[in-house]
Amino acid sequence: MSRLLCLIVLSLGLMQTATADENNDRMSAYLTQKFGLAKEKAQKISAAVQSAASKYSLPPALLLAIISIESRFKEKAKGANGATGLMQVVPAAHRGLLRNVKDLTEPTTNIEVGSAILYGYMRSANGDLNAALKSYGGSQAYAKKVNLRVEDFADVAGSQDVASRSDAQASMCEADRCEASDNWANAFTIPAVNAAGFNGAAGLPSGLPVTSH
Repeated sequence: MSRLLCLIVLSLGLMQTATADENNDRMSAYLTQKFGLAKEKAQKISAAVQSAASKYSLPPALLLAIISIESRFKEKAKGANGATGLMQVVPAAHRGLLRNVKDLTEPTTNIEVGSAILYGYMRSANGDLNAALKSYGGSQAYAKKVNLRVEDFADVAGSQDVASRSDAQASMCEADRCEASDNWANAFTIPAVNAAGFNGAAGLPSGLPVTSH
C-alpha cells in the first residue's frame, strides 16, 4: 500500500508540474505577443509571477494586471517617489522588506517584493482585495482599474482554484467585516500558516506601512 501511495503522490506531483509548465508557456507567449517582450524575459516574468502567486495565494492574473498597469512589463521602469521596477515598489516605504535586496529592478525580486506587499495589505484588510488594492495603488479608482484589467489575463494565467478560495474567504469573513466585492476580490484566501517575515496581529511584513506600494 505504501508503494501505491508513493506512486499516486508522484503522479500528482508530475501532473502539477506539467500544468505549471503549460501555464508558464501560455503566459509567456501572451506577454511576447501582447507586450513585445523577448521570449526569455517573458518566461522569466511568467515563472516569477507563478512562484509569487503560489507563495502568497494570489491569482496570477491579478499580479499580471498590476504589472501591466504599473510598468507595462518594463523592468527598469521608474515612477514617483522612487517607485521601481515591474510592480513599482517604493523603497522608502518598505525598507524592512528590502534589507537584503541588491537590485529591485530584477524581475523575480521585484515581483516577490510587490506580492509580499500586496499580501500584507490583504492580511490587514481581512482578505478584502479591493481594500488591499486601494492601499497598494492609493485610490479606489486604482482598485477598479486592476479588477477590470484582470479579465485581460484570466484566460492566459491559468486557474488558481477560484471557487475554493471564494468559499474559504466567505467562511473567514463575518458579514459586518467583509465588504461585498467582485469575483476577483473573492479569489484570495489567507494561508493558514504565517509566512516568514510577517508579524503582529495585522500580519504585515516587518516594516510594511499601510500606505502606498
